[in-house]
Amino acid sequence: MKVFRGISPAIPNSPCALTIGNFDGVHLGHQALLAQVRLAADRLNLAAAVMTFEPHPREFFAHRAGDPSKAPSRIANLRDNMAAMEQAGMEQVIVEHFNDTFASQTPQQFIEHTLVNGLHVKWLMVGEDFCFGARRAGNVEMLKQAGQHYGFSVATLPTVTSNGERISSSAVRAALAAGEFSSVNTLIGHPYAISGRVVHGQKLGRTLGYPTLNLRIAHRHPAVHGVFIVRVHGLEAQPLEAVASIGNRPTTEDAGRVLLETHIFDYNKSCYGKLVRIEFLQKIRSEQKFADLASLTAAIDADAAQARTYFLKLKS
Repeated sequence: MKVFRGISPAIPNSPCALTIGNFDGVHLGHQALLAQVRLAADRLNLAAAVMTFEPHPREFFAHRAGDPSKAPSRIANLRDNMAAMEQAGMEQVIVEHFNDTFASQTPQQFIEHTLVNGLHVKWLMVGEDFCFGARRAGNVEMLKQAGQHYGFSVATLPTVTSNGERISSSAVRAALAAGEFSSVNTLIGHPYAISGRVVHGQKLGRTLGYPTLNLRIAHRHPAVHGVFIVRVHGLEAQPLEAVASIGNRPTTEDAGRVLLETHIFDYNKSCYGKLVRIEFLQKIRSEQKFADLASLTAAIDADAAQARTYFLKLKS
């Protein structure tokens, strides 16, 4: 799979089957959309392609309005979203930089510059409520009319549901915020996890008796916050039992930087630079600020004890 940063001459000059969306978390609804793209690409001998956006359009507009709190939290990082798209059989992913220039395009400009001249679309699938262009002035009917003029067909995918409920990124975010991982896993079709390469941290955990492997979180508002029971994949043949914290680390000196810090039980091998996947099993508590390091250590002791008990019960 090839990833392109925006519309560029590097994109192959060959027709594609395309879908467009934010695809945060690549849940079952997204997966159904991608499956249809793959089928159409095979049937019509086209490249299977996806256009997505960075930052999320709602995040862009929230910051432009001066109210970052309205930006949606992020379910997955770019690495994990790309991996899910590749697994779905996509051959090309266009990550469009969502900025003032892109947001101000008229629907006609988007159709001509992006779909026709930039991506050479011959088959397009979007959701039934898809809107595009400045002030969301473009809709599916406009796309269908443009398709008749420029020579591409447009299909829509009805809302995908589970037990009568609409599957959406908002539903996944709500379940993650509540720590309801069984619901999350049902919505995305697999255990929820975050992957990344292990980076150096402050090494404060070592002084507290809890060395951690650290993953940097690029976005400041991950959909999960707090302390969790987790498994670590990628270091050994079998997943490793662990406890993890993700958030801004308000008790430490450099509070504000978002990290996923994971303590693996009874494990002391070096992990720096290795690609790991942290699978979330159960939430222990929310993130909080402690008066001092002694209070923080006591809380970590309790977190670790609860996680160890959880794993013991799994084995019994």
